[in-house]
Amino acid sequence: ITMEAEEQQQPWKTDFYLELPKVELHAHLNGSISSNTMKKLIAKKPDLKIDDQMTMIDKGKKRTLEECFQMFQTIHQLTSSPEDILMVTKDVIKEFADDGVKYLELRSTPRRENATGMTKKTYVESILEGIKQSKEENLDIDVRYLIAIDRRGGPSVAKETVKLAEEFFLSTEGIVLGLDLSGDPTIPNQKKETQMLLDLLPDRIGHGTFLNSCEGGSLDLVDFVRQHRIPLELCLTSNIKSQTVPSYDQHHFGFWYSIAHPSVICTDDKGVFATLLSQEYQLAAETFNLTQSQVWDLSYESINYIFASDSTRSELRKKWNHLKPKVLHF
Repeated sequence: ITMEAEEQQQPWKTDFYLELPKVELHAHLNGSISSNTMKKLIAKKPDLKIDDQMTMIDKGKKRTLEECFQMFQTIHQLTSSPEDILMVTKDVIKEFADDGVKYLELRSTPRRENATGMTKKTYVESILEGIKQSKEENLDIDVRYLIAIDRRGGPSVAKETVKLAEEFFLSTEGIVLGLDLSGDPTIPNQKKETQMLLDLLPDRIGHGTFLNSCEGGSLDLVDFVRQHRIPLELCLTSNIKSQTVPSYDQHHFGFWYSIAHPSVICTDDKGVFATLLSQEYQLAAETFNLTQSQVWDLSYESINYIFASDSTRSELRKKWNHLKPKVLHF
């Protein structure tokens, strides 16, 4: 039968992925800006002469990792004031909520912009204000924040960020939950760095492309991650569009899923990579032939890997169980 006929036989498909309650644990704030929000930012700064093709990778298109990082530089020019950061945070949260995300951990590197007087502290405060305002608007989503350290900044900047994180960790009653170590991964001696980072026993690993890759990966790295059951945040479209993985069917989600290793499906940068979490679940399910109930379990188990408290986990499990009959009878 043709694809279209098959689509009609499964009307549950797209509705199911949208209605599925989801947890998003790997979302960079600036990379999650939708084209709608981008247009608002661009309109505020016409002198920059940026169009939204420079901040987004369309369907079927790819970019090198280097080009992806250049896109972020462009986006940073558009989010240069506390007002920009506040607007972006609120829009991103609303879009995740509209896509059925019930729990979200946003991540972002605190940034100073001399031109606007934005400091790293006011940057973080703007994100926290966005989270607070979204909560006051009663959106059905629980939002937390991970403070990111970009490896390109070097050790003294990293120390400054840790200090900032500590401060907010103590003052925000569980909104700032942890640190994200990230940045451009194309550095010399990847295997050595990977082992060094694993020795810190991280609570989760983002992407994990180097664990399985033919260049940097190795069995002992994979074994280490398996032994310690370190959950992986896996972002399919991001890896394909930035060419760190050749194709969906070769994505390492297949490997980790087949050995029942803790894995969470995430978007990474829903704006830049023009995706949604519901779409990422659908891609994973269709690529690796998962049933509806396997998809449900994947989503439900992701609650185990959040950084918030046990009581938050049990609240989320209640919510999932309450929604289950409605979502699974599609």
